[in-house]
Amino acid sequence: MAAATVGLLHPGEMGAVVGAVLRGRGDRVVWASEGRTAETRERAEEAGLEDAGSVEEVARRSDVILSVCPPHAALEVAGAVAGFRGVFVDANAIAPGTAREVEAVIAAGGGDCVDGGIVGAPPRAAGTTRFYLSGPEAESVAGLFTESVVDARVLSGEVGTASALKMTYAAWTKGTAALLLAIGELARAEGVEPALHEEWRISLPDLPDRSQRAARSAQAKGWRWVGEMEEIAATFDAAGLPDGFHRAAAEVFRTLSAGGQAR
Repeated sequence: MAAATVGLLHPGEMGAVVGAVLRGRGDRVVWASEGRTAETRERAEEAGLEDAGSVEEVARRSDVILSVCPPHAALEVAGAVAGFRGVFVDANAIAPGTAREVEAVIAAGGGDCVDGGIVGAPPRAAGTTRFYLSGPEAESVAGLFTESVVDARVLSGEVGTASALKMTYAAWTKGTAALLLAIGELARAEGVEPALHEEWRISLPDLPDRSQRAARSAQAKGWRWVGEMEEIAATFDAAGLPDGFHRAAAEVFRTLSAGGQAR
């Protein structure tokens, strides 16, 4: 894809860095400051993004819109640009079924939808971030990241495939983090936490560090992971598989984000 104007909704920790990558490749990246926090404004300014003011103006100026937001807001963000006739890329941690709902919203307005799933850290260096894409326009979106630090990979021409990969990946990474947090709470409640950690050091030596990393990550981002666990649960349910694992994980992260004791 030649140089494009990309609308970014909204520049959070991940989105702002992705926007900076696109800016570095020569694309124009616009965002909407209306209703956003001072922290979001600061991220957008640091990334060199152009403020279009409103979401409506972002849609008017853009060839491509990239949605990077908490999972629970994915449909709302798509609805905010209903009628956009360019390529809308949903890069959120949502179930394949939710991705297809987003596609229906965009298609009803005459636009094309690309399903995306980001795996890895905000892309500041090569080899850290994969951007999985699916849908009829996935190849053209992948072209936006050619020779950049974002490794864009097209999975299929069907919306839902990229989200399925993201869900199955995060089912393990964040699901096991929630399990470790819950186990830690149980061990503390029963007064065996030191003995458990000692046994881990003997027989499962990676678990003490993994448990600490899970606690740090969950304290910083657990509020975002509630919706992600619910989307993963919906993915399992749609496949006729037990969804209770990740509904429980959502409760662990919900308790933490509400000021609970999990840590």
